[in-house]
Amino acid sequence: MSVLGNISRSAMAVWSRNKSVFLVTWKTNFLPPFLEPILYLVAMGFAFGTLVKLPAPYDHIDYAQFIAAGLVANSAMYGGFYECTYGSFVRMHYQKTYEAIVATPLNIEEVIAGEIVWGATKSLINGTIVLLVTFAFGLAFFPGLVLVPVVAFLAGMCFASIAMIFTALVPNLDSFNYPFFLFIAPMSLISGTFFPINILPGPVQALALAFPLTHVASLMRGMSLNLLDWNMLLSLAYLAILTLITFYIAIYLMRRRLVK
Repeated sequence: MSVLGNISRSAMAVWSRNKSVFLVTWKTNFLPPFLEPILYLVAMGFAFGTLVKLPAPYDHIDYAQFIAAGLVANSAMYGGFYECTYGSFVRMHYQKTYEAIVATPLNIEEVIAGEIVWGATKSLINGTIVLLVTFAFGLAFFPGLVLVPVVAFLAGMCFASIAMIFTALVPNLDSFNYPFFLFIAPMSLISGTFFPINILPGPVQALALAFPLTHVASLMRGMSLNLLDWNMLLSLAYLAILTLITFYIAIYLMRRRLVK
């Protein structure tokens, strides 16, 4: 049977377990995604933004509106990636949670799938919190903004799957510094979150277009500002395909690491 063929609805038991833990500590998890976008919007959107004139095709919107969607995208990325790197590694290596779960009728593939779906849920939660903040500041609009949480969940599936690949490969907790500072941090800066990628040099633009966050930010910006166009379908297809590929690789590599 294939790796994905071993996954059933039982994987949601892992999601439910993580949800129960989250509900105990939700106050601690709520504050950072709530306060951080406010600081960014005040300092960069409303203060620094008065000095910025965006180039076409964004010259008709305020800089605060531009970065608002980028903050939602960044929050969704960090939510899923952090949960399935540090969070999953601690549950796997230190708490031995995976060993306890596979002693039940659940298999390893279902454990990892449940972890990834939970990571996507954290992206959904964090992204929605930031979206509500931007809406309160008048930087996101109906009806398009109702679709942003859907993109946040899809982005979460993608980034949680990528995170789980790193979790399957790193030898210890400190090694996560490499993907965070060499992959996530650069991506958060040049993926159209804080400035349009069309002002970058050609090779850097090509790199930015390869980053999934670029497509997430583009989708969220188009939806929250009701600036829909056909290119968004390409971004959606890119994310869906990348998610399927990375999900499969994550399940395969985690199984290889855990089955000895």
